[in-house]
Amino acid sequence: MIEIERKFLVNNNTFKEQAFKSVKIVQGFLSTNPERTVRIRLKDDVGTMTVKGKSSGDGLSRFEWEKEISKPDALDLLELCEDVKIDKTRYLVKVENHTFEIDVFNLDNEGLIIAEVELNSENEDFPRPEWLGKEVTGDIKYYNSQLSKQPFNIWNN
Repeated sequence: MIEIERKFLVNNNTFKEQAFKSVKIVQGFLSTNPERTVRIRLKDDVGTMTVKGKSSGDGLSRFEWEKEISKPDALDLLELCEDVKIDKTRYLVKVENHTFEIDVFNLDNEGLIIAEVELNSENEDFPRPEWLGKEVTGDIKYYNSQLSKQPFNIWNN
């Protein structure tokens, strides 16, 4: 399956008032190779294993395969993951016909807030709420796999 998404920084916290759901996510990476990442995620009590392929040149699309796994399996696999785990709260916000996933990062990535919107095509129009900031689609330093190696708290902003 090919995933098409755009990624943005977030200007403020007003999206929280519009959220219809939030979930706690902990994830780690068995592989952060840009050619293929392998992620283990625990979202509330649901585990998943995801394999993502290399991003297109503009960063808009890439292959993604995901399979649900048990919580005990996810916990065991998280222990095998590379050092820094990603800890975040994801807020879901519906804006017209699109759902934005806004990740508020904790621990080593505290202070970083990223919004993603999945699209049906690379040229699809979508609403841009006032809290949506600078686009960072294709900027590899904002990929979760890279945030696990170079966390936000060590960046020289």
